[in-house]
Amino acid sequence: MKTLYLIRHAKSDWDTTVKRDIERPLNERGLRDATMMAKQLQGLNFKPSILFCSPAQRTVTTSELITKDMQIIFEKKIYEASLQELTKLIDEFPDEHSEVALIGHNPSMTYLSNYLTGEFINSIPTCSVIKIELEINSWKEITQGIGTQKFFIYPKMYPF
Repeated sequence: MKTLYLIRHAKSDWDTTVKRDIERPLNERGLRDATMMAKQLQGLNFKPSILFCSPAQRTVTTSELITKDMQIIFEKKIYEASLQELTKLIDEFPDEHSEVALIGHNPSMTYLSNYLTGEFINSIPTCSVIKIELEINSWKEITQGIGTQKFFIYPKMYPF
């Protein structure tokens, strides 16, 4: 069995002076949400052994706030990835890792969740985490509908 955590980056700052989208930072709400979600994940046995992260500033900061003591691989394929590109990336995950986290962007994170579980989510909110259990022995066995959503959490579920 394999477990995949899909994480959408926290809320980013649109009022920034950066010129490129990949450089946009988190805003205050994003920083607060990521810190709060890290605390929620502690109680949900969130322990992936490796994390694949888009190199965008907002995903990097989200990963730093949510994850602790975990190997992080920054993968440029995740930034602006299609569903096909993400499934190809998952096929390449090392099989010695049975729990993997992937931090990326919408709409591809929503498409991937819907593809793997067969459950329709219109749009994954910022800083959401979806845990998907997969009845497979190798990441190369990923196919449509093979996963079971174990939880789907997002900041607005938790009052401040």
